[in-house]
Amino acid sequence: MKAFAQLFLSLDETNKTNEKVKVLKNYFATVPDTDKMHMLALFTGRRPKRQINATLIRHWAVEASNIPAWLFEESYHVVGDLAETMSLLMPETESSSSKTLTEWIAEINALADKTEAEKKDWLLQSWAMLDSQERFVFNKLLTGSFRIGVSQNLVVKALADVTGIEAPALTHRIMGKWMPENYTFDQLVQVQTASDDISRPYPFFLAYPIQETSERQKSAADVAAALGDAEQWQAEWKWDGIRAQMIKRGGEIFIWSRGEDLATEKFPELHPFLQALPDGTVLDGEILSFRDGKPLPFNVLQTRIGRKNLSKKILTDSPVATIVYDCLEYEGEDIRSRTQAERQSLLEGLQSNSAYPEVFRLSTLIDFNSWEELESIREQSRAMIAEGIMLKRKSATYQVGRRRGDWWKWKIAPLSVDAVMIYAQKGHGRRADLYTDYTFAVWDGDKLVPFAKAYSGLTDAEINKVDYFIKRNTLEKFGPVRTVKPELVFEIGFEGINKSTRHKSGIALRFPRILRWRHDKPKEEADTLESLTAFLEE
Repeated sequence: MKAFAQLFLSLDETNKTNEKVKVLKNYFATVPDTDKMHMLALFTGRRPKRQINATLIRHWAVEASNIPAWLFEESYHVVGDLAETMSLLMPETESSSSKTLTEWIAEINALADKTEAEKKDWLLQSWAMLDSQERFVFNKLLTGSFRIGVSQNLVVKALADVTGIEAPALTHRIMGKWMPENYTFDQLVQVQTASDDISRPYPFFLAYPIQETSERQKSAADVAAALGDAEQWQAEWKWDGIRAQMIKRGGEIFIWSRGEDLATEKFPELHPFLQALPDGTVLDGEILSFRDGKPLPFNVLQTRIGRKNLSKKILTDSPVATIVYDCLEYEGEDIRSRTQAERQSLLEGLQSNSAYPEVFRLSTLIDFNSWEELESIREQSRAMIAEGIMLKRKSATYQVGRRRGDWWKWKIAPLSVDAVMIYAQKGHGRRADLYTDYTFAVWDGDKLVPFAKAYSGLTDAEINKVDYFIKRNTLEKFGPVRTVKPELVFEIGFEGINKSTRHKSGIALRFPRILRWRHDKPKEEADTLESLTAFLEE
């Protein structure tokens, strides 16, 4: 655990890419193979299951800290992170543990069979044998809140340097449903074949955004200057659903979300068309709710996401289909190195021979002759229940991750309103001492009604200025939340709007974020609830 805690601390202390890679390489070179795999699992989102609920952990942390519960809670509100609060309040210890990361995670997993009293004894003893930094990382693992400010690409780069295996191959190998208990480091680095894991998806290729600003949308002239001749590109609608890879290998089918969640059982409507595909086929596309041949808004699909049991009513109210836009594997061959046009041709052949065209749909190519014509077509995006347009170079291969050059997304401008900040809460991690999470309101008559929370969109300098204002204009305190003098106005952007019975305003926004700080607007000129409901009616 010492080595892993030091890795966490070293990565947190630097913003330099080369230094992070150096730290990661040193870790890979010095720890046992089992720890390497557990570290890879944690850095790619495979955290151990929580075995003790947060309430019990807090009670026992208060006891171990030997302070009043109210003081613990006040400290937590100041620090903003439960794991860090617990590590700071417990007395320092001179004892030390030689247990590895693998051994600690094994003990955490073994708690599933323990009684509450046994869990408490184990936890108090564990805290007593760890220093403050180790306790902090340990608490993160225990509470299921482990996060690290390092991209998977950097981890893969360091691992590639250590093993001599190319980064794209490693990226592919660490995808799928493996866990460190059943996938060894030797298996990771040895020569592999497609049969090693028939469920494994490919790394997703992500489009790079054609950047917009709140003041100006990119025009056809801007796109032409950046991308060149329109004839070199194909255009499709950018659908707003769940990005997924659909796999048929070895007679079995698998559906993976972009977040590497195995979602096969969540979409039974897709099973017949997948079973009918030729063996050794991998498709990339978007899963959306569909009815009468038309896509439905994302909030319809949202009603079935996360449901453990799909009732007949849910399947009826939110039927799904997939709009497929790429073929990554054909007859067992990885075809990602073929051109976009070649893969498109194979995809069209698969779909034309399918007996399930209602659920196996193609992302229709948009016919256009110039960027100006495509710009005009893009204005129809919301009517198509799309977010904008995807641009793909016809000669492009299917690559790994987000890359400039061959795939671009040209989104339409977000919907937006001007709103007043009324509540604020501190952030987490490096922003734990700054107010970065804000609640915004619009006018309903002479009252301000909250309608959205947002925490992204401001620069560090702006966050510091807002934080300065909040600390000097707090009206009330409710735990970690502060009621703020209603004075600051911000333009809030969002992708969609729906009715909601859970919110006081009666609406819920999709992807709300701050577009800009409206220094030029007094609070009286902020938008109204009527303005928001007008979007809903549209």
